Amino acid sequence: MKKILVINASVRGDRSYSRKLTQLFVDNWKESHPEDRFTFREVGLEIVPHIDERWIAAAFTKPAARTEENQAVLRLSNELVAELKDHDIYVLGTPMYNWSIPSGLKAYLDQVMRMNETWKFRSGVPDGDYVGLLHDKQLFILSSRGDTGYGAGEKNAHMNFQTSYLQFLFGIMGVTDVTTFSLDNEEFGGEIFERSKEGVREQILAVARQPAFAVDAAECLSNG
Repeated sequence: MKKILVINASVRGDRSYSRKLTQLFVDNWKESHPEDRFTFREVGLEIVPHIDERWIAAAFTKPAARTEENQAVLRLSNELVAELKDHDIYVLGTPMYNWSIPSGLKAYLDQVMRMNETWKFRSGVPDGDYVGLLHDKQLFILSSRGDTGYGAGEKNAHMNFQTSYLQFLFGIMGVTDVTTFSLDNEEFGGEIFERSKEGVREQILAVARQPAFAVDAAECLSNG
């Protein structure tokens, strides 16, 4: 049995295509892996506090020396870190906002990028050599974007601070098994967007390895 953490970062609800993608993924995965268990973490519609001076002071205090106030400041961060450690697979749905990620997702990542918890310096002192502490994890990034050409080697790749940033950051934490599904051209709609939706559906269905779910997949991304 695998434990799967689903993270949604869009500030939109039913109109969010990244949420449609995560739902499509979850529905298909549940059918083909009924023994697996899901946890849902909301970082788009629910506020994740930004780190502040008290948080930094607490996080960089050695655990044995932390006061009750330090522990209180880190309570949510500790919960989020423990959640990452406890799950095997991460499914992250996020739109591209201004060529990057939503601020709620950035706040979440700041909460879990914890030295000696999710990553460390190899030598124990700042040395530019980072070691990830999240082992044997798998990440699926499900992104939605208004334009196109953000893939490696494409014309807008240099503007992609969304999936490239997420791959880099999770890589620092030790998550190197990363698969990205990107739904492009939402801003344009029409036939070009329909082709993009169909491409993403096929990719997700391939991961689920269950062609019989193609009808459900088509319905999930329709009427968006």
